[in-house]
Amino acid sequence: MANSSRTLLIICAGLVILAGCSAPTAPASDGGESPQPASGDATVEGTTEVHFINVGQSVATLIIGPTGETMLIDSGHFNDDGEYVLQYLQQQNIDRIDYFVTSHNDADHIGGNAAVINYFETEADGIGAVYDPGIAAGTETYSEYLDAIEQHEVTLYETREGDSIPFENVSVQVMGPPDPYLESEARNENSIVLKLTYGQTSFLFTGDAEDDQEAYLVEEYGSQLRATVMKAGHHGSKTSTSGALLDAAQPQAVIISSEFDSRYDHPNEATLQRLAERDIATYWTATQGHVVLTSDGAQVTVATQRSAPTEPMRLRDGSPVELGTTTDAERRATITGTGVTDATSTATPVATDGGTDSGAGSGEGTLALKSVNADAEGSDRDNLNDEFIVLENTGDGSLDLSRWTVSDEAGATYTIPDGTTLAAGATLTIHSGSGTDTEADLYWGSSSPIWNNAGDTVIVSDENDATVLREAYE
Repeated sequence: MANSSRTLLIICAGLVILAGCSAPTAPASDGGESPQPASGDATVEGTTEVHFINVGQSVATLIIGPTGETMLIDSGHFNDDGEYVLQYLQQQNIDRIDYFVTSHNDADHIGGNAAVINYFETEADGIGAVYDPGIAAGTETYSEYLDAIEQHEVTLYETREGDSIPFENVSVQVMGPPDPYLESEARNENSIVLKLTYGQTSFLFTGDAEDDQEAYLVEEYGSQLRATVMKAGHHGSKTSTSGALLDAAQPQAVIISSEFDSRYDHPNEATLQRLAERDIATYWTATQGHVVLTSDGAQVTVATQRSAPTEPMRLRDGSPVELGTTTDAERRATITGTGVTDATSTATPVATDGGTDSGAGSGEGTLALKSVNADAEGSDRDNLNDEFIVLENTGDGSLDLSRWTVSDEAGATYTIPDGTTLAAGATLTIHSGSGTDTEADLYWGSSSPIWNNAGDTVIVSDENDATVLREAYE
């Protein structure tokens, strides 16, 4: 992997050379500041928002971290000069972009770069730094982008695999482009690829990566690509969002950014078929408008401007949302470790004592927390299976616990396997470590302790994400 980021010299002569060469690669020679690694254990306090802005046959994504820091990934198409991106940023009262990431220098991704830089540097609180993969383009849009950087003396970092972006309390991993570049420096195949992690949730941004970079990512990172939500590569083109990448990332939802009547046939039917085969909820900015994801570190809520089908093969049944539409996004669904639950779904009835109606037999099942063994014998970390909780059905009927979730106050979450039934009067022990599941014992599979010895909260939710049990212990 690459080492720390390379700083690009922002001087007039350097920009002229940069625009005419295949890649700006000059390192900082003046002791300038380089991006610092982000913490791998980001604090979970507050929420992180990810806004996929409806910009037609283009892409622009705003991220607002839990402390108010902001990141903008791409800025829309060259033919509207960032109009819709700036409109949206102003509507969200964004007065500064701390991290401005250019996934790659195609005009449909940097179309608003110059306008965004000029606006924030002259009418707002500025741009913290720009992050660029370092492969030039011979277009007027690219030249204007560099001119804006030079004019306002904005720090520009060439960013490659292994670098990091110090987004406060959000872990940011740069997974691409690799060094050396792929495919003779083809811009799409050398997009900046980012994985943002907040608590137990994560977001994978793939730029316009196509088959070669996706194959590289799968081979290099494998299960590290796993993400709650993934942006479809290259606007949902046939050569992106491969089955191998989807199987490695295992997203609960995928976001596609393209226009409704795309002349490039985006999203392609083959891509939609791959998503459908994996039953992945798919949100398309063309029919849903702005898509706003909000993570509390444990789950992600989905809000869109328009309600439209999310089944991949039915995306085109929705109606197009006109660019510049300013209606607020409304909550549509919640994404948890078990999948996507529609906001209008009817939750399982919750009994007054914290249990749920089992719907089986003449009696009712009632879930209770019987005991917690948070302090394992010896070292908690070395004896994880002696750290456990015991659940009990204190009702008269059985309880089907299939795909219910158990979580702690910090958001660590375990999904109970399908087919798990708790008979009346029976108990179920969930161990933190690894082992073979039985009718009475399940294994979380964690590599570290879950339950805080000094006190924690046990939270059990049903398959519809309704809270069934919430009990604190000291």
